[in-house]
Amino acid sequence: MKHLMKKAVKVAVFAALTTLALTAFASAEGEMAIGAGCTTGTSLRMRSEPNTSSAIVTTLNKSVAVALLDDSVPGWYKINYNGSTGYVSSDYLIIDQDNIFTTYGRVPEGTVNVRAAATTESESLATIDAGTVVTVNGLVNGWYDVTCQYGTEGYVRSDLLVLTSNATSGKGSSIVETALSHLGTRYVYGGASAGGFDCSGFTMYIYKQFGYNLPHSATSQWLSGMGTKIYSISELQPGDLVFFNDPSRNKGKACSHAGIYIGNGQHVHASSSRNGGVITSDLTSGYYNTYFVGGLRLS
Repeated sequence: MKHLMKKAVKVAVFAALTTLALTAFASAEGEMAIGAGCTTGTSLRMRSEPNTSSAIVTTLNKSVAVALLDDSVPGWYKINYNGSTGYVSSDYLIIDQDNIFTTYGRVPEGTVNVRAAATTESESLATIDAGTVVTVNGLVNGWYDVTCQYGTEGYVRSDLLVLTSNATSGKGSSIVETALSHLGTRYVYGGASAGGFDCSGFTMYIYKQFGYNLPHSATSQWLSGMGTKIYSISELQPGDLVFFNDPSRNKGKACSHAGIYIGNGQHVHASSSRNGGVITSDLTSGYYNTYFVGGLRLS
């Protein structure tokens, strides 16, 4: 956002971004980005509809860059951030006017063509697989201008690339980043969407963003035969699935709960407790340490 930062009225807002890579996200629902913006308010609420009485999809921190999907509703912007789509008040979002920025983009699933021009009719210069990370230089007519690892420059449709501040292709940290973006989302029994999750619905939803199709139950995920099982907390890596079995809650099944390991002995999960929803909890002592079954590494 080189030109934006030259404008005095926006200097204060974008000063914090000069030390961070800009992050923007394309819609997981196939909508093309029409621009990028930066949040100016702390704990900014993303709503399911463009009004203050609709459900909160998630909350955003200050100085977070997001993909702009629609600006036709007065006073509101439709945006996508980290896989969540919704509306934020235009009072707390500054829109980039030049669409020039530097960040990283990751292919969430499948294989994507890098085109010579911002059109599907142009030559394919390269193909990049799920998990591949490229440098993103800006947005051109709904396409991201990208530079691949070995120097190939071209364009990728904005609905086929998830933009991130993470420069590495390892999925673990990206999984953690995506999972943590849903902190505070309410617990809903049977829920598997950004509007509400149960424990396995949460892990299923997060991993779906990375091309994995998990079943919707903790026991089924643990027994799926996918990935590599880990039985020691000390051997877990960020992004690993973690499973628990409380005999008083398992109803005879192998597992009663699931979450995602985020590092430093912590995991993020959708809890049905009184102060639950998507929260982080300690694995190294207490309830979750006692009932830890094992981890599952898919990435």
